[in-house]
Amino acid sequence: MITTVERPSRERSTKPGRRLRRRRVGNPLTVVGLVVVAAVFLVPFYWMVSSAFKPEHEIYSWPPQWIPSTITLEHLARAWEAVPFGQFFVNSLIVTAAGSTLKVLLAVFSAYAFAFLRFPGKRIFFLAVLGALMVPGHVTLLINYITIGNLGLINTYAGIFLPGLASAFGTFLLRQHFLALPKEVLEAAELDGCGHLRRLVHFVLPMSRPAVVTVALIAVIDEWNDFIWPLLVTNTLQARTLPIGLMFLKETEGVDQWGPIMAGTVLVILPMLLLFLFAQRYIIAGFAGAATRR
Repeated sequence: MITTVERPSRERSTKPGRRLRRRRVGNPLTVVGLVVVAAVFLVPFYWMVSSAFKPEHEIYSWPPQWIPSTITLEHLARAWEAVPFGQFFVNSLIVTAAGSTLKVLLAVFSAYAFAFLRFPGKRIFFLAVLGALMVPGHVTLLINYITIGNLGLINTYAGIFLPGLASAFGTFLLRQHFLALPKEVLEAAELDGCGHLRRLVHFVLPMSRPAVVTVALIAVIDEWNDFIWPLLVTNTLQARTLPIGLMFLKETEGVDQWGPIMAGTVLVILPMLLLFLFAQRYIIAGFAGAATRR
């Protein structure tokens, strides 16, 4: 009996090679794309920082002076003296600390309730939370302003941070993360006689640190960078926050004085940049934990 051995077709034999070539071609293209995207974000940021510390004539020179010949702090001093940056910084610090802390606490407690408690209308309330994610914040500006005005909280710290305490995104993210926690640990804690508060403090929160840090970081950045609402609810210079202070700085120095404006911008974003660099590893872990729901 003669047996014939089937030779692999040319199409089958060349497929692995084609895939390998495609991967080799795709990797450089991916690197080039990432470099272009990074340049789009980093070049303006570098220009802002360099303009804050370079001499004034080098800001307007052509061709552009990318590397400052000398480092000067003149623009920082002018920006600090032109408007009360110290008062703005204290206002932003108090509003951000109080508002973000209360926002995280409310998100933690509400997420725990949606994840582990049973109560009437639980699904309806959670759908309402999801619906709040789709409502633009500007829709509630008028009713919030009327409410804060009736309470007599205009030009106060409470009037700035109270309307934004409910965080639908934070509640949703933490609830998804809580549902992914090992149920055996929570059931063992319940058998040992732990109540809900003790389970939350001693078991749920330690296992959910990345998600909680993520929600806290987002809350801090939102409170620190908020512009529209503090502008509406305050009408005195002593009650303003840093983002509004930049607007006053531009009006004081003029739109053609880019040195002090860039220096003031650096003063505003530097605390948030340092905070983000410190907590960035928790952000990835927090979103990854929320995506793995059992």
